[in-house]
Amino acid sequence: MLQEPQVDLYKAIRTLYDEKKRVDRLISSLEQVKARGLDRARPATSIRRGRKRMTAAERLEVSQRMKRYWAARRQQPGSETASDPVPAATPLLGS
Repeated sequence: MLQEPQVDLYKAIRTLYDEKKRVDRLISSLEQVKARGLDRARPATSIRRGRKRMTAAERLEVSQRMKRYWAARRQQPGSETASDPVPAATPLLGS
């Protein structure tokens, strides 16, 4: 006959009591956090994603700067933008 392995009940009970103490401490600490009102999510003002919004003055400044940039590019000799704004299409191989 096969015998079932012996289970140390005292050790199993002690392990479960230790786990129960740990869970009770966690519950207690979470209740303290809730009582202090710290469980609410923080406002998302510190984490900003996406583009920065520009004011009208900033948009005007960027516009003027880009106009100067493109005017300077058009005045450069050998610039592709001065003679042909759209480059010629390259022929496909095998056609």
